[in-house]
Amino acid sequence: MSTFIVITSILLAISLLIIWVSNSYNQFQVLIIRINEAEANIDSVLRKRFDLLSKSIDIIKENTKTEEDVLNQIVKLRSRKLTNFELDRKLYDALKEFEKYKEKFPKLKSAESFMKIDIALNESEAEIVAFRKYYNDIITDYNKLVKSFPSNIIALIFKFKSKLYFDGKDMNDEIVDDFKL
Repeated sequence: MSTFIVITSILLAISLLIIWVSNSYNQFQVLIIRINEAEANIDSVLRKRFDLLSKSIDIIKENTKTEEDVLNQIVKLRSRKLTNFELDRKLYDALKEFEKYKEKFPKLKSAESFMKIDIALNESEAEIVAFRKYYNDIITDYNKLVKSFPSNIIALIFKFKSKLYFDGKDMNDEIVDDFKL
Protein backbone atom coordinates (compact mmCIF):
# COMPACT_ATOMS: atom_id res chain seq x y z
CA MET A 1 0.00 0.00 0.00
CA SER A 2 2.85 2.42 0.77
CA THR A 3 4.43 1.96 -2.68
CA PHE A 4 1.07 2.87 -4.19
CA ILE A 5 1.02 6.10 -2.17
CA VAL A 6 4.62 6.92 -3.11
CA ILE A 7 3.99 6.28 -6.82
CA THR A 8 0.75 8.26 -6.70
CA SER A 9 2.51 11.15 -4.93
CA ILE A 10 5.32 11.15 -7.50
CA LEU A 11 2.83 11.07 -10.40
CA LEU A 12 0.82 13.86 -8.79
CA ALA A 13 3.96 15.96 -8.28
CA ILE A 14 5.04 15.38 -11.89
CA SER A 15 1.55 16.23 -13.14
CA LEU A 16 1.48 19.44 -11.11
CA LEU A 17 4.94 20.37 -12.39
CA ILE A 18 3.87 19.77 -16.00
CA ILE A 19 0.73 21.86 -15.48
CA TRP A 20 2.76 24.68 -13.91
CA VAL A 21 5.39 24.63 -16.71
CA SER A 22 2.76 24.66 -19.44
CA ASN A 23 0.78 27.41 -17.72
CA SER A 24 3.89 29.58 -17.29
CA TYR A 25 4.99 28.90 -20.86
CA ASN A 26 1.53 29.87 -22.12
CA GLN A 27 1.68 33.14 -20.16
CA PHE A 28 4.89 33.98 -22.01
CA GLN A 29 3.35 33.00 -25.35
CA VAL A 30 0.28 35.19 -24.79
CA LEU A 31 2.51 38.17 -24.02
CA ILE A 32 4.73 37.46 -27.04
CA ILE A 33 1.63 37.43 -29.27
CA ARG A 34 0.49 40.74 -27.77
CA ILE A 35 4.01 42.19 -28.27
CA ASN A 36 3.94 41.14 -31.93
CA GLU A 37 0.49 42.68 -32.33
CA ALA A 38 1.67 45.96 -30.79
CA GLU A 39 4.77 45.96 -33.01
CA ALA A 40 2.57 45.44 -36.08
CA ASN A 41 0.39 48.39 -35.04
CA ILE A 42 3.44 50.58 -34.49
CA ASP A 43 4.88 49.47 -37.83
CA SER A 44 1.65 50.38 -39.59
CA VAL A 45 1.60 53.90 -38.13
CA LEU A 46 5.30 54.44 -38.85
CA ARG A 47 4.84 53.36 -42.49
CA LYS A 48 1.88 55.72 -42.76
CA ARG A 49 3.98 58.55 -41.31
CA PHE A 50 6.83 57.72 -43.71
CA ASP A 51 4.44 57.80 -46.68
CA LEU A 52 2.98 61.14 -45.59
CA LEU A 53 6.40 62.71 -45.20
CA SER A 54 7.46 61.30 -48.58
CA LYS A 55 4.39 62.83 -50.24
CA SER A 56 5.13 66.17 -48.63
CA ILE A 57 8.54 66.48 -50.35
CA ASP A 58 7.10 67.36 -53.77
CA ILE A 59 4.46 69.63 -52.22
CA ILE A 60 7.12 71.53 -50.27
CA LYS A 61 9.36 71.88 -53.33
CA GLU A 62 6.45 72.97 -55.51
CA ASN A 63 5.16 75.59 -53.06
CA THR A 64 8.50 76.97 -51.92
CA LYS A 65 10.32 76.87 -55.26
CA THR A 66 13.38 75.69 -53.37
CA GLU A 67 16.15 73.68 -54.97
CA GLU A 68 17.57 72.39 -51.69
CA ASP A 69 17.14 68.81 -50.56
CA VAL A 70 13.82 68.77 -48.77
CA LEU A 71 13.41 66.26 -45.97
CA ASN A 72 16.66 64.57 -46.90
CA GLN A 73 16.19 62.23 -43.91
CA ILE A 74 13.22 60.66 -45.71
CA VAL A 75 15.08 60.33 -49.00
CA LYS A 76 17.92 58.53 -47.19
CA LEU A 77 15.47 56.17 -45.46
CA ARG A 78 13.90 54.87 -48.65
CA SER A 79 16.61 52.32 -49.31
CA ARG A 80 17.46 51.34 -45.73
CA LYS A 81 16.10 48.46 -43.71
CA LEU A 82 15.44 49.75 -40.19
CA THR A 83 13.83 48.45 -37.04
CA ASN A 84 10.73 50.23 -35.76
CA PHE A 85 12.85 51.78 -33.02
CA GLU A 86 15.30 53.26 -35.54
CA LEU A 87 12.59 54.25 -37.99
CA ASP A 88 10.68 56.07 -35.25
CA ARG A 89 13.73 58.15 -34.35
CA LYS A 90 14.51 58.98 -37.99
CA LEU A 91 10.91 59.91 -38.70
CA TYR A 92 10.86 62.10 -35.61
CA ASP A 93 13.88 63.99 -37.01
CA ALA A 94 12.15 64.30 -40.40
CA LEU A 95 9.00 65.52 -38.66
CA LYS A 96 10.99 68.30 -36.99
CA GLU A 97 12.36 69.27 -40.41
CA PHE A 98 8.79 69.22 -41.80
CA GLU A 99 7.74 71.63 -39.02
CA LYS A 100 10.65 73.95 -39.87
CA TYR A 101 9.45 74.19 -43.46
CA LYS A 102 5.93 74.90 -42.25
CA GLU A 103 7.22 77.80 -40.14
CA LYS A 104 9.77 79.04 -42.67
CA PHE A 105 7.30 79.12 -45.59
CA PRO A 106 3.86 80.37 -44.48
CA LYS A 107 2.66 79.85 -48.04
CA LEU A 108 2.63 76.11 -47.34
CA LYS A 109 -0.19 76.60 -44.86
CA SER A 110 -2.43 77.74 -47.68
CA ALA A 111 -1.77 74.63 -49.76
CA GLU A 112 -4.66 72.26 -49.14
CA SER A 113 -2.62 69.11 -49.86
CA PHE A 114 0.10 70.23 -47.43
CA MET A 115 -2.43 70.91 -44.68
CA LYS A 116 -4.06 67.50 -45.20
CA ILE A 117 -0.65 65.90 -44.70
CA ASP A 118 -0.04 68.07 -41.63
CA ILE A 119 -3.36 67.00 -40.10
CA ALA A 120 -2.68 63.34 -40.88
CA LEU A 121 0.80 63.62 -39.33
CA ASN A 122 -0.71 65.07 -36.15
CA GLU A 123 -3.22 62.21 -36.02
CA SER A 124 -0.42 59.69 -36.53
CA GLU A 125 1.43 61.23 -33.58
CA ALA A 126 -1.55 60.54 -31.33
CA GLU A 127 -1.74 56.97 -32.65
CA ILE A 128 1.96 56.29 -32.14
CA VAL A 129 1.82 57.62 -28.56
CA ALA A 130 -1.09 55.26 -27.79
CA PHE A 131 0.62 52.27 -29.41
CA ARG A 132 3.91 53.01 -27.62
CA LYS A 133 2.09 53.02 -24.29
CA TYR A 134 0.30 49.77 -25.14
CA TYR A 135 3.59 48.17 -26.23
CA ASN A 136 5.45 49.35 -23.12
CA ASP A 137 2.67 48.07 -20.84
CA ILE A 138 2.97 44.62 -22.42
CA ILE A 139 6.77 44.74 -22.19
CA THR A 140 6.47 45.56 -18.49
CA ASP A 141 4.32 42.46 -17.92
CA TYR A 142 6.66 40.32 -20.01
CA ASN A 143 9.80 41.56 -18.25
CA LYS A 144 8.17 40.93 -14.87
CA LEU A 145 7.66 37.31 -15.85
CA VAL A 146 11.24 37.03 -17.11
CA LYS A 147 12.66 38.42 -13.86
CA SER A 148 10.34 37.13 -11.12
CA PHE A 149 10.46 33.78 -9.40
CA PRO A 150 9.32 31.12 -10.30
CA SER A 151 8.53 32.16 -13.88
CA ASN A 152 12.16 33.18 -14.37
CA ILE A 153 13.00 29.46 -14.33
CA ILE A 154 10.76 28.96 -17.36
CA ALA A 155 12.33 32.02 -18.98
CA LEU A 156 15.76 30.53 -18.42
CA ILE A 157 14.76 27.11 -19.78
CA PHE A 158 13.10 28.52 -22.91
CA LYS A 159 15.62 31.37 -23.31
CA PHE A 160 13.12 34.21 -22.95
CA LYS A 161 15.08 37.45 -22.52
CA SER A 162 14.06 40.87 -21.22
CA LYS A 163 12.92 43.22 -23.95
CA LEU A 164 13.54 46.93 -24.43
CA TYR A 165 10.88 49.55 -23.98
CA PHE A 166 9.82 51.67 -26.94
CA ASP A 167 10.88 54.97 -25.43
CA GLY A 168 13.15 56.65 -27.95
CA LYS A 169 16.37 55.81 -26.13
CA ASP A 170 19.46 54.75 -27.99
CA MET A 171 18.84 51.12 -28.92
CA ASN A 172 22.49 50.32 -28.30
CA ASP A 173 21.88 50.79 -24.57
CA GLU A 174 22.05 47.51 -22.73
CA ILE A 175 19.26 46.13 -20.64
CA VAL A 176 20.05 46.27 -16.97
CA ASP A 177 19.73 42.76 -15.64
CA ASP A 178 19.30 43.12 -11.89
CA PHE A 179 18.53 39.49 -11.25
CA LYS A 180 20.58 36.54 -12.40
CA LEU A 181 20.19 32.90 -11.48
